[in-house]
Amino acid sequence: MHSDQSYTGSLQTFRHGVHPESYKERSSASPIERMPFVEEYTMHLNQHLGAPSKPIVREGQRVRRGELIAEAGGFVSVALHAPVDGTVVAIDLFSHPNGQMQPAIKIRIDPYSTQRMEVPLPEIPVEQMDYQAFINGVQQAGIVGMGGAAFPAHVKFAIPEGKVCRYLMLNGCECEPFLTCDHRIMVEYADALIDGTRILQHFVQAEKIFIGIEANKPDAIAILREAAGSSGLPIEVAPLQVKYPQGAEKMMITAILGEEVPSGKLPLDVGTMVSNVGTIVAVADYFRRSKPLIERVLTVTGTAVQRAANLLVPIGTPMRQVVEYCGGITVPSPRILLGGPMMGMVQKNLDVPVVKGTSGILILTDKEVQSFDTYSCIRCGRCLDACPLFLNPAKMGLLAKNGLWDELEENNVLDCFECASCSFVCPSGIPLVQSFRVGKSMIREKKARENK
Repeated sequence: MHSDQSYTGSLQTFRHGVHPESYKERSSASPIERMPFVEEYTMHLNQHLGAPSKPIVREGQRVRRGELIAEAGGFVSVALHAPVDGTVVAIDLFSHPNGQMQPAIKIRIDPYSTQRMEVPLPEIPVEQMDYQAFINGVQQAGIVGMGGAAFPAHVKFAIPEGKVCRYLMLNGCECEPFLTCDHRIMVEYADALIDGTRILQHFVQAEKIFIGIEANKPDAIAILREAAGSSGLPIEVAPLQVKYPQGAEKMMITAILGEEVPSGKLPLDVGTMVSNVGTIVAVADYFRRSKPLIERVLTVTGTAVQRAANLLVPIGTPMRQVVEYCGGITVPSPRILLGGPMMGMVQKNLDVPVVKGTSGILILTDKEVQSFDTYSCIRCGRCLDACPLFLNPAKMGLLAKNGLWDELEENNVLDCFECASCSFVCPSGIPLVQSFRVGKSMIREKKARENK
């Protein structure tokens, strides 16, 4: 069944949102390939939200694939592991995808190694672990949210006292245009996805498990329905309307449960835990095969790359070599984004490594990325109709423009998850989401100064 077909059953969704073209057809049918090993890997210590990892290796030290090279720097932090057998050649500042120079461990590969990971399985089977041992294991495995946010998974899995997880939701929506890595994970790694779900369910004891998938992925819906049916778990595969940002966890909760997460609250405040499908597969990889998060599936696509592909890539691989493996760039002045076009991070070049949150490398021609002139707000209200959180982007944009940070916070800008739906529909070309990012940064800085 081709991925462009739509599921014909009843579909669930949320109010508002936008409908950008999906552009997924170029890579959606491409099976996952393993990226060949390259000469050097750059492992940034800060590739997740929270505190950076702390290196425990030194220059000149030999490391094995899967070996711990940096410890978690706190509770909201994760461990880091060597993606290959090799030698640490530098611990220094290197270019990070966020545009800054950040500390990282550079490893040169051992050209004579088979790169087979030989790590013993844990002495205690996961089913015999207590909850805290499981949480510690997820942190030690270096697992983060694989949908792009890179939030440490163990923090999300740790249910606070007084909270209950009634519903566990696996996020397979992948609503961002162009990206298809989650789609291929669901199609090709269905057994591992169900196994990871079984492990997490053993600890959270949700009364119901949902797998949310947009209706333009009927093959994934069919495969996971079959796998779920024989799992013995209380799993329901929920086909969702194709709409952006359907994959945002609050939107997915509204679409499936018909319930809204209150302002300033988290999914667990409504008894729900949401996790990306790639994250759940990483859980199975670690607890069943002792494989920490040393590689991830990502999509290389766009009209300016020779060949679109879904690749299993070691963390730390230079992005330039990933693109060269796909035939290279076909135009002289490409536009490069990490992630999709709605929330992706623009890059000036490909001289940065793959990090745990890299879901895709999108390369477009200069003509496709238009530079809009910005005009004054005409009060058309399109941004209000687009915002999935029922905020007032036009008003917030004016407050941010005038530096009225207190008023901006009063208008709930901190609830904004920067989906860019408002910017997408604005006929005046106002960079609304960029102004919200600046505003949120200023609000956090102001609070930090007040708390000193």
